[in-house]
Amino acid sequence: MRWLGLLVITLMAASEGFAQLPTFNLGRTPSADEIRAQDITVGPSGKELPPGRGTAKEGAAIFEKRCAHCHGVNGAAEGQFPSLSGAKARVVNYPFATTIWDFINSAMPRKVPDIGTREGTLTAAEVYSLTAFVLYRNNIVKEMDVLDATSLPKVKMPKRDPHLDKVAPR
Repeated sequence: MRWLGLLVITLMAASEGFAQLPTFNLGRTPSADEIRAQDITVGPSGKELPPGRGTAKEGAAIFEKRCAHCHGVNGAAEGQFPSLSGAKARVVNYPFATTIWDFINSAMPRKVPDIGTREGTLTAAEVYSLTAFVLYRNNIVKEMDVLDATSLPKVKMPKRDPHLDKVAPR
């Protein structure tokens, strides 16, 4: 038991020494510009949406090339990746269409075999088009409806609570 106390005292003394090591600029407070660069969340009002536009028809080609390998043809995935259309699709439960745009923009596409693509590599126009495609596959918008920073926040989602419209915009 005596050795256990000695070990604890030794570890405590060592931790004091580690606290005095240089930090190499790790753990510093980020600047206001660095915080703004990372604040890419899009709220229900869509005021954070960038310029761009897209339709479901345009999104279908992008989806086939960049998304179908994980989410299945037309978004009706089976297995590991979530279904984006059909009976198992959860996107219809989102109260705001801007949430779908935000998720696609910040988190898709994930790693693509043999290409190495990573999230956040889609253009704003591609994200608008893919959002339109997902909404079209769920009978929320028409194939040729144009989604942009003005029209996307106005899309009425099936499970949207009308009381949410009275909430102050972000």
